[in-house]
Amino acid sequence: MDFSIKTLDAKNSVTTVKTGALVVGVFENRKLTGAARALDKLGAISNALKSGDISGKPGSTLLLRGVTGVAAERIVLVGLGAEETIADKSFALAAQAVVRVLATLGCNDAALALPADQIKGRDLSWALRCVVLAGRDFIYRTDVLKSKKDPVPTGVKKVTVLVDAAAASAAKDGLAEAVALANGMALTKDLGNLPGNVCTPTYLANTAKKLAKEFKLNVEVLDRKQLQALKMGSFLSVSNGSDEPPKFIVLKHMGGKSKDAPVVLVGKGITFDTGGISLKPGLNMDEMKYDMCGAASVLGTFRTIAELGLKLNVIGVIPTCENMPSGTATKPGDIVTSMSGQTIEVLNTDAEGRLILCDALTYVERFKPAAVIDIATLTGACIVALGHHNSGLFTREDEAHDQLANDLLTAGKSSGDTAWRMPIQDVYQEQLKSNFADIANIGGQPAGSVTAACFLERFTRKYTWAHLDIAGTAWKSGAAKGASGRPVPLLTSYLLAQARSKSARG
Repeated sequence: MDFSIKTLDAKNSVTTVKTGALVVGVFENRKLTGAARALDKLGAISNALKSGDISGKPGSTLLLRGVTGVAAERIVLVGLGAEETIADKSFALAAQAVVRVLATLGCNDAALALPADQIKGRDLSWALRCVVLAGRDFIYRTDVLKSKKDPVPTGVKKVTVLVDAAAASAAKDGLAEAVALANGMALTKDLGNLPGNVCTPTYLANTAKKLAKEFKLNVEVLDRKQLQALKMGSFLSVSNGSDEPPKFIVLKHMGGKSKDAPVVLVGKGITFDTGGISLKPGLNMDEMKYDMCGAASVLGTFRTIAELGLKLNVIGVIPTCENMPSGTATKPGDIVTSMSGQTIEVLNTDAEGRLILCDALTYVERFKPAAVIDIATLTGACIVALGHHNSGLFTREDEAHDQLANDLLTAGKSSGDTAWRMPIQDVYQEQLKSNFADIANIGGQPAGSVTAACFLERFTRKYTWAHLDIAGTAWKSGAAKGASGRPVPLLTSYLLAQARSKSARG
């Protein structure tokens, strides 16, 4: 679906809009407001409510044809709930219902006249994002590798959002952000859904190069010899068992002032995780192609901010490789030396994400970052703790880290891509003690997601840092199996807020 903005004024009212379908909202209390009231010249809408043809409950819909005094060929009524101050969940359900209905109509275009200014605690940009993401998610397909493609939705292809003249500028900006976000999420989902024999470390590197070429970004891809020269022994230990060469991707969007310290995003890029010598069970191992969703979310976020021309310096760092068992693979009990010089006893080769991330987190010190956020499908323990609704957010506890955590939590709430802050405390570090090395790579079953974050924390003490464990939110299992595109909305909202804050400060 293609989206655009159209302004209403005294000469161009909702009744005169020529379109195949005009979407308006109604409420359970049957009181007509805004567009619904303007269109109800002969009582078609009020009669539909009184008769019970539509309840007004969130997501309920009704199609009316040939309404007198209206230029639109059809009117689609959609329920927005009990209150005229609309709950955001009710609006989201309405947006999803509208998209489904529009796909069944025999017209090419539609216009939305929904009361986006009446959503409780939300603004016009949020409403536009909700509508655009619902539309793009509905038409998203995972059939790229099928010999016979899935049926493509028919119906409406072009959607115009109707707004008052006073809101036109904000609406255009909000729509641009929503479309860019949808494009970034689509890239993240595409990468996550590709199988491991297609989406290899080299494939991720080539994707970064294509982004750099399209949007004139800076990109550098380091290969094994360069990683050896940097003494990334921890990262390379994970790649030892695979024939696929490891890649270390550095992508730069330098949209701010040259003197401004960058925000650095570090994404875990294990393109397939067998567990290595600590082999995973065979059941559902196919889902381990999603173990690069941290890397995919970094690339998707860069797709979004580059399209928007974000005035902020952002650097993406992606260590990527496979974790495979072979005669050359790292063994449980092996000790490796990280780029930081700290030695690590590998007690479990299936705790490999932290081994590639720790060298990346040391590498980013050279950028003197304003903040570093790593994103990783790191632990099953995070799914046990938080399920599939919230990503796990880990930071140290001090003023700078509390501010970073609050900014990320706020971005999660504003985007609907929520996170929950988890603890990092010295007492958990005790579980990572090793008799033979500086640190062990696992700390046992208790608080598994916390000890994983504590491991990473040891490599981040020269800057402000946060860790997002997205194991429960990056993909869906079961009948709806597939990558979710999260946490691109959270990261984008955070970066947009940082850019606006810098702009306000001058």
